[in-house]
Amino acid sequence: MSQNIRVVIAEDDHQIAEIQKRFLERIDGFELVGIAHTLEDAEDLVDVFKPELILLDNHFPKGTGLDLLRKLRANNCATDVILITAAKEVDTLREALRSGVFYYILKPLVFERLQEVLAQYSAHLDKLKAMESLAQTDVDTLLPQRATNTSAHQQEPQTTSSHPRLPKGIDVITLDKIRAVFSDADESLNAEEVGTLIGASRTTARRYLEYMVSAQELEAQVNYGSVGRPERRYLALGVAQ
Repeated sequence: MSQNIRVVIAEDDHQIAEIQKRFLERIDGFELVGIAHTLEDAEDLVDVFKPELILLDNHFPKGTGLDLLRKLRANNCATDVILITAAKEVDTLREALRSGVFYYILKPLVFERLQEVLAQYSAHLDKLKAMESLAQTDVDTLLPQRATNTSAHQQEPQTTSSHPRLPKGIDVITLDKIRAVFSDADESLNAEEVGTLIGASRTTARRYLEYMVSAQELEAQVNYGSVGRPERRYLALGVAQ
């Protein structure tokens, strides 16, 4: 069974922290392990839970999120950081990049932006876990700045390939595996079932399934069971239930 990505929210504004918590609860594959309203509490939560990710504000009554980020890096902490801040100063962005943030999001935070960035982060982790050695092309896709530059300069001509240009985090091989699953399926499947069939995490499978829904290759249905959260299931277009 795939393991959720553990997240700490560090935000001094209680209302904003609650909004981020509710956003996170709507995104599959992520688990909130704690909320901190001070830098000291944030450091303690990271030390105790060793989360993969911290959603970090920059402005706190005593210090800044960048202060905590520098401290984590000095202690060789493996937790990744997405800085969520109202700071629009270029110097703040430069310092955040030098300190190794995964992403920098300006407030006010909207759900779609957080969802997109967390999908990129999940894909980033999946790619790292699957690698045994590095080629330069792997590095180019793993580093966001490099990936942007590569796509901007390649300007490849359109071909007659059956695969159009795919969005970041979606590759042809995995996409074709899922297409094969649904070509043989006569019933709907959820993300965990598809992930098991293709040997991927539920989070990865969900990302591809939602892409295929947007591309009108699949349709999504919500199954309201007697207990628990509603389940999202996927079905090839034209298959009757």
